[in-house]
Amino acid sequence: MWNNAKDRALRDRAAQVIPGGMYGHQSTALMPDGFPQFFTRAEGTRITDTDGNSYIDFMCAYGPNLLGYNHPEVMRAVRDQQALIDTATGPSPLIVDLAEAMVGMVSHADWAMFCKNGSDATTMALMIARAYRDRRKVLVATNAYHGSLPWSTPRPGGVVPEDRAHLIYFDYNDPQALTDAAKQAGDDLAGIFAAPFRHDTFADQTLPDAEYARTARRIADEQDALLVVDDVRAGFRVTRDCSWETIGVRPDLSAWGKVLGNGQPISSLLGNDRARAAASKVFVTGSYWFSAVPMAAALETMRIVRDTNYLEHMQKIGGMFRKGLVDQARDFGFALRHTGPETLPMVLFEDDPDFRLGYAFCAAAMKRGVYLSPYHNMFINAAMTEADISETLEATGAAFEDIKRNRDSLKPSQVLMAMMET
Repeated sequence: MWNNAKDRALRDRAAQVIPGGMYGHQSTALMPDGFPQFFTRAEGTRITDTDGNSYIDFMCAYGPNLLGYNHPEVMRAVRDQQALIDTATGPSPLIVDLAEAMVGMVSHADWAMFCKNGSDATTMALMIARAYRDRRKVLVATNAYHGSLPWSTPRPGGVVPEDRAHLIYFDYNDPQALTDAAKQAGDDLAGIFAAPFRHDTFADQTLPDAEYARTARRIADEQDALLVVDDVRAGFRVTRDCSWETIGVRPDLSAWGKVLGNGQPISSLLGNDRARAAASKVFVTGSYWFSAVPMAAALETMRIVRDTNYLEHMQKIGGMFRKGLVDQARDFGFALRHTGPETLPMVLFEDDPDFRLGYAFCAAAMKRGVYLSPYHNMFINAAMTEADISETLEATGAAFEDIKRNRDSLKPSQVLMAMMET
């Protein structure tokens, strides 16, 4: 029998010593009522909360779990490296090995730099774009997420207008809007930021239009600015290269994170020779950016990416998940929108403006052992099996039945609606 007594007790304690009880993408306000906040174990496809409830996890730590939690070969590399050196006065030789591996894997890349979080990598890209020709203006798609620092955070608290004074926004996938934004920047255009595809929260995902991508590349070339693809979320989940290789457009810079160390803290910025001199102008660093253990994990992860069918397997499993959910929704009389790549699915209900159906559905699935998100794209990992999908669909079938039976009494999260209005 599912229960959450220990989780509730921890939430009460957290509320006393952590602002808001929790912050960021794990903010309790964003999650359905009763969702577990604290976990004690992760293995393969599953996470276990403090009350001992186990879930098939479709959030994959919001992306870092590519191969399965505690993947044995990656963890062996971690243990072996921990016995030698990790964070020290300087990096281990692995930094060179990893840079060579990434340059060898990603077509547009001639060099690599390493950091910890996606926000680190995207902010380095911003600085390098500005250092390239000593310009200020940067084009960013409206509502696109590029990190949590003042220039990019989706929440206004603590942000002043000066933090974003030189950002110009345009509509994703709209070549004319992008062209107009570039004209507004004029000869002060430093760079163009592009998500690999539109993956905004609370919205359908949209794959990139080839004309839009080519327009971005053309504008960057004509105005001698840098094109940046933010592959932090989608890297190695769409292809074994930069995601925009799938549409034949190469950026000057690409930001990577999440999957690189299969859960170990490491991210990267890759660039071409055009951007090399600018990259050497900026000062960026961190006390833990040169740690060897995450680099060992990344090297083993990249070996698996290169040498196995992990991606094809994830695409197959993701296709099974998509078809199963859409068929179930139809059978229970719901219209479901399942968008984006099979490996990064976004699931939203039609006729659900306040997300009461989506939140109730995810809460019902959670109590049956499946952890889904009602507002954020989810992730398939390579450890998932057909048996996992069968078990998932059994739980989601019961969840559809539950919300159909209780549809008239479902209520939206008031905290969530207040946040969305803000």
